[in-house]
Amino acid sequence: MSELKHLGKPSNKATDTLDLIDWTGDRITVRLDCSEFTSLCPVTGQPDFGTLTIEYVPDKHIAETKSLKLYLWKYRTEAGFSESLIDSIASDLYRQIRPRWLRVIGEFNPRGGIRITATADRGDREHRPA
Repeated sequence: MSELKHLGKPSNKATDTLDLIDWTGDRITVRLDCSEFTSLCPVTGQPDFGTLTIEYVPDKHIAETKSLKLYLWKYRTEAGFSESLIDSIASDLYRQIRPRWLRVIGEFNPRGGIRITATADRGDREHRPA
């Protein structure tokens, strides 16, 4: 297992990099529900709130969840349209975790009466859970 930089240690800032834990088990689907995702509207600078669901089928690693929390923390000061953020997060997590398959779903609180849900898939669809 590679050295964990965040687990069991004080952390007071966001990170760009996830800690990974070696995975040698059978095929599973990991689902992580992040109920307090926050970013900034690129037009008004006001906060946008939402829920992220991250699902993946690990290959050789699983994401250490404290580092994931710190990774998502960086978006609190990042301005971007919800759809673009979900696309970027999915690509970045796929590159870092290197799973067989990954999906990120962002469900954002309504603004102006419209709720945005954006979904991004990465990886081999044959590994996608039923």
